[in-house]
Amino acid sequence: MDSGSDIERIDLGEVPYEEAVERMTGWVGQRRAGEIRDRLALLSHPPVITYGSRTPPTELPADSAIPLVPVDRGGQATYHGPGQLIGYLVLNLRERGPGDIVRWVENALIDACATLGFETLRRDTPPGAQSLVGVWTPDGAKLASIGMRIRGGVTSHGFALNITSDLGEFAGFTACGLPDVTMTSLARLAARQGRSAPSEEEVRDVVAKALGAV
Repeated sequence: MDSGSDIERIDLGEVPYEEAVERMTGWVGQRRAGEIRDRLALLSHPPVITYGSRTPPTELPADSAIPLVPVDRGGQATYHGPGQLIGYLVLNLRERGPGDIVRWVENALIDACATLGFETLRRDTPPGAQSLVGVWTPDGAKLASIGMRIRGGVTSHGFALNITSDLGEFAGFTACGLPDVTMTSLARLAARQGRSAPSEEEVRDVVAKALGAV
């Protein structure tokens, strides 16, 4: 996939999930019509648990004060909330050429983490196993989740990278369809190194640069 094409960067603050999806859906239609360039929107959400159509009910919290919202992306249930960087990618893959968009996003986030001073990696999913798509630490904790949709050659949804997220919120349900997964954050990784977590502004800039967004 051609990663050198220009991507427009859109910076937003905290946007309710349903409102963000409505905006994203409009961008997808505009991109398909050639009215806008490829786009990366960076934002955060108020607390919400989203889940795909294939998520078993047993993986969702039985009694949650956090709203549960079904979504049309790939992937299972995950939590979004303050302290997490959300990136929505609206890309026309027909113009970018062949390639694995999910692996491209994984590798870009890994590069961004390296720039910030953190070692991370991607994991291959064994045949028949639950998806291991995302960004992981060498000791097996998950730092970023990725769930995307492609329709008519245009992508939507994207990634969620934990910066200072409340990781306890992941304990109330089966995150990513992986009952034994340990979620982590840049703040937790930085604390282990004896330093402060990078600011959200710094993370946004580094992630955008790694994805070729300006």
